[in-house]
Amino acid sequence: MSTPPEKLGMPVVGLGTYQLRGHECVDVVQLALAMGYRHIDTAETYGNEAEVGQALTNSGVPRDSVFVTTKVWPHNFHKRDFLASAEESLRRLQTDYVDLLLLHWPNEDVPLEEPLGALEKLIADGKVRHGGVSNFSVGQMKNSLRIAGPAIACNQVKCHLGAVPTDVVRYGSDNSIVVTAYSPLAKGAVAKQRHLPELAQKYGKTASQVALRWLSQQGVAVIPKTARRERLEENLASGQFTLAVEDVDLLGRL
Repeated sequence: MSTPPEKLGMPVVGLGTYQLRGHECVDVVQLALAMGYRHIDTAETYGNEAEVGQALTNSGVPRDSVFVTTKVWPHNFHKRDFLASAEESLRRLQTDYVDLLLLHWPNEDVPLEEPLGALEKLIADGKVRHGGVSNFSVGQMKNSLRIAGPAIACNQVKCHLGAVPTDVVRYGSDNSIVVTAYSPLAKGAVAKQRHLPELAQKYGKTASQVALRWLSQQGVAVIPKTARRERLEENLASGQFTLAVEDVDLLGRL
């Protein structure tokens, strides 16, 4: 069991926006917010922060009701570049702060002290509520904690049923670091896993909903990306039922 996302005020189910662009991105994020999504994930390198910001503004949902995550790309890890990148992200998102700012990938060419020092400053200045990393191994997480301590509140990693980085999840749990799963449905491939069809029938849900719920019951936040209304509804509703312990264990053995 990982550290629960609620520790950060992070809704367990969010919307990933990777590869959403232009008007489609604005429309999808705005629709998601109207449906009740309150967790939106983006990144500098996605090239859609401005569209996400426009959707947040258009939605009329109070800013403090939406958990917004963005990420700084590794080529901006020198402290001055990191600070400038974060300021640009805030401008594009049309917000004074983000709820979570992550180092998007490791960068062995820049000492971790530089981006993490910048992250700590942004938190101290009130421009970032929580900090963290993405795609970091346990060893890299340990090093980050040694340098920045409480500034490391999350690690976002690729994670789905049948391919869970258990060492990362376990380390996160032991050190109060929330784990967020991107690509939690493996682009639809997860729905073909053993046992999912019969469990979907048992609970009156889809296989994807069972797969997402299994992750969230491990304390892992999920940010599936979709541009389709029916998938938005389906993914959000994955948080509205509970898998029995024996079914959680069954899927955990995959």
